[in-house]
Amino acid sequence: MKNSIKEFVEGSYDLHVHSAPSHVKRTIDDIDLIKKASTYKMAGVLIKNHYEPTSGRSELINTHFNFFTKAYGGVVLNSTVGGINPYACESALKMGAKIVWLPTRDAKNSLRYGNMKGDFFNREGISVVDDKGKLIKSFKEVVEVVKKYDATLATGHISFEESLKVCDYAIKKNVKVVLTHPDWNRTKIPIDIQIDLGKKGVFIEKVWANLDDGDCSADEFLNVMNQLDFNNTFITTDRGYYTKKPPFESLVDCIEFLIEKGVDGRNIEKILKITPKIIVEGV
Repeated sequence: MKNSIKEFVEGSYDLHVHSAPSHVKRTIDDIDLIKKASTYKMAGVLIKNHYEPTSGRSELINTHFNFFTKAYGGVVLNSTVGGINPYACESALKMGAKIVWLPTRDAKNSLRYGNMKGDFFNREGISVVDDKGKLIKSFKEVVEVVKKYDATLATGHISFEESLKVCDYAIKKNVKVVLTHPDWNRTKIPIDIQIDLGKKGVFIEKVWANLDDGDCSADEFLNVMNQLDFNNTFITTDRGYYTKKPPFESLVDCIEFLIEKGVDGRNIEKILKITPKIIVEGV
């Protein structure tokens, strides 16, 4: 690995990685994921699973292995944890979860596009708004729980309209909130809206997989970060699917891309190290 890339890998975070055990075939398991990240002195990796909390898995890794990299966990409020369920949310947070995602594969918005590869049961879609378009009570209860644990809320695969309401409500409640992969086709958010949300304090997730898979252009990927002076934005890979390049190698590809595009080193540090640390550690 080139020294110019190594310096950005060391101390970096990837807060959106899918590893095994999983309901979907993955390129790498939890332990090998953190072991590989530790080899290159990454600061932290957050393991995401659509259908079970990963905070317990992460805690076992951190307790029983002397890895340099810290494993983080989260919970996704899909059908298997009861949907928008404040009790499941608090259970995961009590176990150390750092990010609470609103529904992903089971979001009503996502299911409008059909099942994703690996979906294995039929379900009704979950929404955070009622028939009148107002945020539901259980969502507001989830926000209070997230705030109690100083964790981070993420929008998941909900709709554009829902995302705006969620972000505005979270900011109003002084809760950290992530706009999840707004360049992906199912959760696409216009560039100007991304910028506006970032200015309000929403953390805008820029996912390497979205650019690498052709869901957005290089200009779309970089524009929001440039317009926000690389504040309140961060990079994740969202890798782990078995037909794609593994997470660590994807992170290296992303760093190479940023360097080739002339992104200043201080800004690369912001989106790979500083902002992700705020999201999971609060500092």
